[in-house]
Amino acid sequence: MAAILNLFSTPLSVLRNWLVGLGGIAHLAMVGLGLLGGEGNFKAKLGAVLKQASTQRHLFAVLRAFVPNLLLSRQLVRSYENTGTALITRRQDVLDVLNRNDDFAVVYEPRMRKITEGENFFLGMQPGWPYTRDTSAMRLAARRTDVAELILPRAAAKTEEFVAASGGSIDLPQDLTLRVPYDMVATYFGTPGPSEREMIDWMTIMFWYLFSDLGADPEVERKAMAAATGGRAALDQTIAARKTNPTDSEDLINRCLALQTSGTPGMDDMGIRNNIIGLQIGAIPTISKACNHAMEELFNRPAELEGAQKAARAGDDHLLAQYIWEALRFNPHQPLIYRRALRDAVIAPSTLRRRTIPKDTMVMAVSLAATFDNLDIEDANSFRTDRAFDLYMTWGYGMHLCFGAAINRQIIPAILKPLLRQKNLRRAGEVERGETPFPQHFRLEFDPA
Repeated sequence: MAAILNLFSTPLSVLRNWLVGLGGIAHLAMVGLGLLGGEGNFKAKLGAVLKQASTQRHLFAVLRAFVPNLLLSRQLVRSYENTGTALITRRQDVLDVLNRNDDFAVVYEPRMRKITEGENFFLGMQPGWPYTRDTSAMRLAARRTDVAELILPRAAAKTEEFVAASGGSIDLPQDLTLRVPYDMVATYFGTPGPSEREMIDWMTIMFWYLFSDLGADPEVERKAMAAATGGRAALDQTIAARKTNPTDSEDLINRCLALQTSGTPGMDDMGIRNNIIGLQIGAIPTISKACNHAMEELFNRPAELEGAQKAARAGDDHLLAQYIWEALRFNPHQPLIYRRALRDAVIAPSTLRRRTIPKDTMVMAVSLAATFDNLDIEDANSFRTDRAFDLYMTWGYGMHLCFGAAINRQIIPAILKPLLRQKNLRRAGEVERGETPFPQHFRLEFDPA
């Protein structure tokens, strides 16, 4: 019976996929026609539109329907060595790429070594002893129970403090979503650095250099190297000070030093420094950008914003989180994950979309496309709050799932909850990114109690 049903359901699913793709073509055509009129340079306007998640969703819908595994001879990424580009848009194929570490490697090692001035960080490592050594040691230091016991209570308290101090007018990144993760880095990591502002700026430019500088901008590299010098020096000073004047703080620095005393591999001073700086880089800009993208999407959806606010006011943390993760599905802070093919590798064997990815190709596993794959995801284009969390790829997938994923899952709703509870919450401007990939300003207002 199941085989008979598949004879009918499979063609219908393929037809729906084509219709979604045709809808994407129509939407993109309308966007293109709209850009022809009005003032301004067409190329500049097109570039701005292509950066919008809504445009990208329609573009990837077209690829998913008609060319799901697209090979290009052009290098879209110049910051890491490659000979061309592959865009992977079907969910099954994206997951396949991210699971096949022997075929598709992380590429970040050269820039990681520049930041640390020598050693790699585990996010840039392939499977092997160094990866196992460093991740195992850091999971002993950063315990899963810390999220509920240490991180979440302080983040909630700091958020309440910052929202209350705003007086009804808040610049979301500058006044809240950068400051709360910085406070976590200062207290839970035990690494406050010379100042809040310097630490935020350092970690943001280093994240940009590692993960978002696809064009290899020499100015981004110059600033990142200066930030890395400052970041390394600050951590060296912190480690030395803790060894000279021990404290009883329940933070990562003290736990790493305890592991060093016990002879844990990889926990010498240099290993501690390199692992902590990698976690710092991943914490501050990632959390802030995700918070701002979620709020931007909710403001674009008044009904969903109202639902999220009701959940926040009712203390329904699960439902509030569901609104946030779904908003990030539509407007992700990181729409794709890239890997480099270590050898000629076949994608989607025994299917019509089968492709051989040549060695040294940069493979773009497009998570934004994968999470809208209507062949695998029910009612993919609708905003729903009943989706399983495993459907989302907000923090990556597989071996290199974000090390702080468990923290992010709790801290982001905690940061946004006090703000969403406010009466008459409204936009006082659009998200401003300047010349960066990160929200710099997003001004909101509300009626203070």
